[in-house]
Amino acid sequence: MAVTIYDVAKKAGVGIGTVSRAINDSPQIRPETKQRVMDAIRELGYSPHSMAKRLARRKIGILAAIMPFYTGHFYQELLRGIQKSLAQFEYDLLVYYVDKADKLTAFLDRTLKEKRCDGVMVISMDVPEDYVEKFTNARLPVVVVDRAHKKLDSVQVQNEDGAYMATHYLIQLGHRRIAMIAGNRWSLPARQRHQGYLRALQEVGIPAKPDYYVTADGLSRDAAVQANDGFNEIAGKLAMEHLLAMPAERPTAIFAASDILAIGAIQAIRQAGLSVPEDMAVIGFDDIELAKYLSLTTVQQPMFEMGRLAVETVMEKIEGRMEEVKHILLSTRLVERGSTTHKNR
Repeated sequence: MAVTIYDVAKKAGVGIGTVSRAINDSPQIRPETKQRVMDAIRELGYSPHSMAKRLARRKIGILAAIMPFYTGHFYQELLRGIQKSLAQFEYDLLVYYVDKADKLTAFLDRTLKEKRCDGVMVISMDVPEDYVEKFTNARLPVVVVDRAHKKLDSVQVQNEDGAYMATHYLIQLGHRRIAMIAGNRWSLPARQRHQGYLRALQEVGIPAKPDYYVTADGLSRDAAVQANDGFNEIAGKLAMEHLLAMPAERPTAIFAASDILAIGAIQAIRQAGLSVPEDMAVIGFDDIELAKYLSLTTVQQPMFEMGRLAVETVMEKIEGRMEEVKHILLSTRLVERGSTTHKNR
């Protein structure tokens, strides 16, 4: 027979309410009584049911994630980190997919009104200022992921430094005509990575040519090009075709703001009868699983870790272990593979 809370109460000589208070760290229990209960739990090998613990704490046991309706590798890996961490806390995940910009506020309102979750993760989207106050007043913890807000907990990567690292690496290899391919210009990661690219060029006195910066929204409004904020294979291919069609001084190296953009660029290069890296060096950003099979040099960002830390951060607020606003900024690292080489001419 499984050990029950009644067995623990009998062993410790207390009521089941006292056992519940001891398990849930209630201040309304004397230290010596709590110790007696915990000793009984250890001796009997009692494991409190997670649902019972949540009910005692008046918790639902669900975290909500509000995120763009994307299926890219970044979001797959991020969700994998979230799910792995949630399992350790015995929490479930409720996902709201935002396919249109105006739906964000609708889902924010829904989480506030329905109260179906203990905390919220807002991924790759900015929380409107008036909602920051609403969530604070409702005492519903929020963490923003892949974004930042001074009044909200956040988890993001050092996008600018990662892009600087990629561009600086190409410069070290001897390249001077370096172009950048990015998603939509208004995307925060695209803007931050563009700043890193510009900083690396400026540091060594290489002029930043406007024609060398190609974004998805500057190419086409077609839905296929705009998918995933412009971070997709089709956009990468079109951008590279645009750069290859330049009448003079086309680039010798490409920094793509994501691996999937880089993969599209490599397709266009090879279809033009050129080779990578001999004719055109290419470096990406993300280090998705496919990158190693394609021998793509890239900047690795800890996508799984972002998801894990997002859960841990919001759980700290739920459990009352953290009051101050916490901003986590994760580092990137360069992964050298075969798509880059020293420039010989």
